[in-house]
Formats: sequence, C-alpha cells, structure tokens
Amino acid sequence: MKAFFTIILLSTMNLLSGFNNGAELDSVLVALKAGNATQLSHHFDSRVDISLPEKSDNYSRSQAVMVIKDFFTSNGGVKTFELKHRGDNNGSNYLIGVLMTNNGRYRTTLFMKQKGDKAFLQEMRFQEE
Repeated sequence: MKAFFTIILLSTMNLLSGFNNGAELDSVLVALKAGNATQLSHHFDSRVDISLPEKSDNYSRSQAVMVIKDFFTSNGGVKTFELKHRGDNNGSNYLIGVLMTNNGRYRTTLFMKQKGDKAFLQEMRFQEE
C-alpha cells in the first residue's frame, strides 16, 4: 500500500512540475511578443549564449539583458513573436519561432535547461530570414 501511495505522490509531483515548466515557457513567450528584455531576463541562467546576426558571445545575466535590449531597440522594436515549434529533450526545452521587428524578421531559437524546479534560458539565437 505504501508503494502505491509513493507512486501516486511521485506521479503527481512530476505532473505539477510539468505545469510549472509550461508556465515558464509561456512567460518567455509573453516577454518575446512584447519585446520586453527585462521580463525575459527573469528566465536567464547565470550565463547566456546569445547569437545575433552581427555578433555571438557568452554573456553574464546583466550583460545579456543589455544585449537583448539593444537588439530589440536597434531593430525598431518588436512587433510580435510567432511560435512555430516547442519541444523538450532530456530535461531541456526549446522554442523555435519568428521574431518580427519593425526592421525585419528573425528565426529565433531558445534553449532552456531545467535546474531543480525551474527552467533557465541558456541559449538564444536570432538569424535573419
């Protein structure tokens, strides 16, 4: 009987952690659609790989916020983000879509890694279409 309740408890915890992860992904999508780098930064890991058309590097969280803000601003602001695909692989999640700015469209890929009960953005790629 104890084994049965243990399995139920573990299954419920796993299910609930999946809902939390989905909420984090949704929060990232909302931030991208709004072009809000500050809101997006709440999901950054301590180091973030950012690939832009003109540069690519690994940044601290505070540097990454400035780089993304500058990217959004230099492209005339974000119109919206259109999600094309989302998935997961071995504790990592990814989003693929198109970021539409006033100056162009960018194929966007985001990779998030689960650490404990929270997923952190570890890599962001923006490629001109």
